[in-house]
Amino acid sequence: MARNQFTFDRFTLDLPDRRLMRDGEPVDLNNRYFDALALLLREQGQLVPKDRFMTEVWRGVPVTDEALTQCIRTLRRLLDDDAARPRFIETVPKHGYRFVGPVDKVALVAPQKDIPSTAALRHALVIAAAAAIGGGLAGIAGGLFYGFGVNAGAASPAMGATSVLFVLLAINMLVGLAGGAGVGAGLAVADLVHANPLASSVLGGGVGGLLTGAVAKLVGLDAFRLLLGQSPTQMTGAAEGAALGAAAGLAAWLAYRNSSALPRSAMWGGVICGSVGLLIVGLGGTLLGGSLDSLLQGFPNAHFPLGSIGALFGEAGFGPVSRAITGAVEGFLFGACLTAAVQFARQAMGANAR
Repeated sequence: MARNQFTFDRFTLDLPDRRLMRDGEPVDLNNRYFDALALLLREQGQLVPKDRFMTEVWRGVPVTDEALTQCIRTLRRLLDDDAARPRFIETVPKHGYRFVGPVDKVALVAPQKDIPSTAALRHALVIAAAAAIGGGLAGIAGGLFYGFGVNAGAASPAMGATSVLFVLLAINMLVGLAGGAGVGAGLAVADLVHANPLASSVLGGGVGGLLTGAVAKLVGLDAFRLLLGQSPTQMTGAAEGAALGAAAGLAAWLAYRNSSALPRSAMWGGVICGSVGLLIVGLGGTLLGGSLDSLLQGFPNAHFPLGSIGALFGEAGFGPVSRAITGAVEGFLFGACLTAAVQFARQAMGANAR
């Protein structure tokens, strides 16, 4: 059975043993640089764009272009190559690199990227957990927003303002955790699938949000009907979840692609998801505020009527302006917290890797 090796000039790259040999002697090479050289050899004669190095070598860990430049510089030094007159690695300015030297023997094997490593799986789990935490934090912030916006004077003696606040906090936090976990799972899967990073992130976030929204609506309607005898006439579901999830995926990709600091990452997520939240409501969709209002309309003596929020915007009830503004706020909080949490996790893992 042929070994999985690339041989060129005086060098042999042994994939199973993960060793680079020169004239039979091992050459010291760290794991990332080994993967970069293996990628160049697999694509011998073909341009390898910078994005492929970021996806397949650094596997989602945010790094600057300088890290890739340093990697190529080190490989050239180890191979006695010259950037001005390359025998092995040619630079294609602003695009990537190409292995131009002859390869005497290549054993065709399935690319290593098809089998996620333990490190890649751990990275994906951390991303999913970070997104869930970010969603939960967004839920807490949303609960405070709704809790302080509700007219505390409307609370009955049996349920005071503090109880109203805790109820809204609990509802929002659970919804945020579920939404963040769903979108995070989608982003985690996208990280494991080494395809186009932008498309994978948007699609992964969208699918995660869609599934979460669909399941939440299905279970929520049944739960409300079982516990209260009726369910909301309008409730956020798959379409809204898919839109917000895709928006969060886009924001997470932008934050990663630009190696953004946490405040800037939060801005990406807040602006993009806030805009999508406003668009959802404008197109007739329903987010959490609209779902709660729809449910409470069936209970005239509800302890925390959301119509009091409408009064803040000059409306008699929880009308279209209130729905639009709260939709934008919900989207902003979800996107800002989730994107910042995911970027924080990626930066922390990147620091540990270095």
